[in-house]
Amino acid sequence: MSEVVVTGAGVVSALGHDVPSFLAGLRAGEVAIHEAPWADKEHFAWWSGVHDFDPAAWVEPSVESGSDLFALFAVAAAEQALRQAGLDTLDPRRTGVAVGTSMGGTRALLKAQHQLETAGPDAVDRKTMIRIWPNMAAAQLTMRHGLHGPSLTFCTACASSLDAIGSAADLIRAGRADVVLAGGAEGGFGLPDGRPDGDFVPAVFHSQAGYGVTNGGAERLRASIPFDVDRRGIVVGEGSGMLVLERRAHAEARGATILGTVTGYASLADAYHPSSPDPTGRWEAETMSQALDAAGLAPSDVDAVIAHGTSTPKGDTAEIRAINEVHPGQVKVTSIKGNLGHPGGAAGSLSVVAALGALADGELPHTAGTSTVDPEAEFEVVTGRPGAISGGYVQVNAFGFGGQNASLVLGRD
Repeated sequence: MSEVVVTGAGVVSALGHDVPSFLAGLRAGEVAIHEAPWADKEHFAWWSGVHDFDPAAWVEPSVESGSDLFALFAVAAAEQALRQAGLDTLDPRRTGVAVGTSMGGTRALLKAQHQLETAGPDAVDRKTMIRIWPNMAAAQLTMRHGLHGPSLTFCTACASSLDAIGSAADLIRAGRADVVLAGGAEGGFGLPDGRPDGDFVPAVFHSQAGYGVTNGGAERLRASIPFDVDRRGIVVGEGSGMLVLERRAHAEARGATILGTVTGYASLADAYHPSSPDPTGRWEAETMSQALDAAGLAPSDVDAVIAHGTSTPKGDTAEIRAINEVHPGQVKVTSIKGNLGHPGGAAGSLSVVAALGALADGELPHTAGTSTVDPEAEFEVVTGRPGAISGGYVQVNAFGFGGQNASLVLGRD
């Protein structure tokens, strides 16, 4: 089977709108969490939103008006990835697209309902239908570049973008594509520049708060503290991470710089509960083990894990138990959600970009905000400052509602 390599990466995030800004923010321990634009005294919440994003810098007006924010983020991140990869032209039949998102154009639907209820039928955006569909990020990428290869959308909650990347690598290994644009996008609920959208407040925000998912307490710098004994819940975020994956022979034939390898991938279901993981971490551990098996690696070959690490009591406990089982006491672990909250379906792809940066620099970002690590963890949670890594492999986890478990192994070329 063909070996799969990464030749380009792009980012739109709360830490910046390109890979260098994103990685620099992680290294510096920057916490891009602020008061939600729709918060009030009675309904306070933290938020990690993208600020100062200008769609006009990336797409023409007709695409902007017909696209929800998640799709615009994906287009911008993919364009960056293609530029880094040096791919000015793409073979239409041999290039695929795989994008993950948990909510797709939910914001567009909520906004249309708000328009209907506050201003009547004529106020509803006529392009609402084409803004809603979760496949529209992938579709916009195919239309932008005239691609006729596989165009796939993954909607597996917070595992969406890791499933997209892993499945894209499988497409290349199976010989169905030479190049795949792969990653994920989530486009929260504010305007592109981060401001509140008039009097529109997304119902999903109040639903998350009522269900006990989001965290409205603690100070800003400790609003999201993965694996900390005082963790309280998720800080909702947004953004996009996109990669160019290539068949190694294809990349080498054109003299591309290789950023890393996609070495192993696995996806399994918890089959336990709609929002809580199996507390034993059994199926998360099995997913991690299967990813290592697919990579042909032993746990001792892996130097670091970028965990899902959402800062929830139940979620982090299950993942701690899974990592304890798979990597007993021998691995450094971090979560980037201390920096930028939980960007939903884009979480895995942004963690992959962080992993590629760690492999290149030999330095694993620390878990921002976390100070007192849960004593159940038998591994080293990197806190306070980045941690040195010398091995050639990093494992990335993404675990989502509905028991969606995905794990990916990346290697240094």
